Amino acid sequence: MNWQAAVEKTVTGLGYELVECERGSQGLLRVFIDRLPGKTYPSGGEDFVTVEDCELVTRQLQYVLEVEGCDYTRLEVSSPGLDRPLKKDADYGRFQGERIDLVLKLPFQGRKKYQGVLAGAGEGWELHFHDGKQDQVLGFKLDEVREARLVPVLDFKGRKGRAPAPAAPQAIGGQEQ
Repeated sequence: MNWQAAVEKTVTGLGYELVECERGSQGLLRVFIDRLPGKTYPSGGEDFVTVEDCELVTRQLQYVLEVEGCDYTRLEVSSPGLDRPLKKDADYGRFQGERIDLVLKLPFQGRKKYQGVLAGAGEGWELHFHDGKQDQVLGFKLDEVREARLVPVLDFKGRKGRAPAPAAPQAIGGQEQ
């Protein structure tokens, strides 16, 4: 088994999502993990990867990589960060409605970089953005994307980063308003 397959099997076997794994210089093996939505974890019910999650995955990976004879000098396991990359179709589906930075492989209307809200569109995806003059929609497929990342939402005052959901219509006297 090669090192990538060993890492993926171990991470997914522990119930986490493997976002990325890469080999760096001087024997560095870097692994980025994320929690799966709706799953409970021994380290708590938070939505974000904790230090305990990284520690659990690190210990298991050290054992598996040694057994498999995978060569590395240093292992780093961490969360993908606030600007999490979107790699797979499932990532795009999971983060619909979120703001993303999108870089295309080829320019469209003279530019490659866009920022907007991700939405599904039948066989592909859409990015809803404002070009400075008006609202626009850019349709794209994954093979046209060089890189896509979530736009970090920083919350310094304890407020939620998203706009509140619209209230459900209130029924008065059996009729919706």
